[in-house]
Amino acid sequence: MNEHNTLAESLVTLTVNGEIATITLNRPEKRNALSMALINQLRETFDGLPSTVKVAIVNGSGDHFSAGLDLSEISESSSAEGIQQSFAWYNAFSKIQFGRVPVIAVLHGAVVGGGLELASAFHVRVAEETAYFGLPEGQRGIFLGGGGSVRITKLIGFSRVSEMMLTGHVVNAVEGHQIGLAHYVTAPGEGMQKALELAMRIASNTALSNFAILNALPLIAEQPMSHGLLTESLMAAVTQGSSEAKERVNAFLQKRAKKIELT
Repeated sequence: MNEHNTLAESLVTLTVNGEIATITLNRPEKRNALSMALINQLRETFDGLPSTVKVAIVNGSGDHFSAGLDLSEISESSSAEGIQQSFAWYNAFSKIQFGRVPVIAVLHGAVVGGGLELASAFHVRVAEETAYFGLPEGQRGIFLGGGGSVRITKLIGFSRVSEMMLTGHVVNAVEGHQIGLAHYVTAPGEGMQKALELAMRIASNTALSNFAILNALPLIAEQPMSHGLLTESLMAAVTQGSSEAKERVNAFLQKRAKKIELT
């Protein structure tokens, strides 16, 4: 069953096809620049995902994923308003990173500034060869404000983030894959096909296992070893105690499980 939201004023559109939702940034005339209205709609979209959805794919309409923050919204804003704006972004991006469903990004064209901050909140990133990554905040006289100094730094290290911000270095899709900004690179126009293949694979996992990967794994990465090992043991016990996990383990032991294939 397909459900489609195509309101003319929608800055974010949602299509649901069975267990997979496709969420599209829909501001192509502005290269999908991230206004507060778009950020709010993105948060509301993730809040309102049907319970039947197991995986979400996020892409951008037009020639670019997102060219970043809508600078027109900060040109006259005060410091207090800037802090409030950042926290609104933090809230929306947390709904993505620590939400109920794994999220795959299809990246093409500009993935710049706030667009890269958004991309860093996704769990799997597929970059088409047209994608390019940049952090032009240094040249704009501003600083990262959507969580990128934390999330992007965790992906590629503070030294690379510093260099990109200081110099305006633009990273292409191949280099982005090499340094950890993308997990997969595809030919132009083939990113969605790859994302759908990955989404179907992820949707076949148990919900509890996916939840542990999304929520426990980042927590473990931040904890001292002794704390992380305890957290790991607890999540292992919880997941393997479920009836669905027991059935899958038994299927493997009885050679009924599907073999793992190289991809």
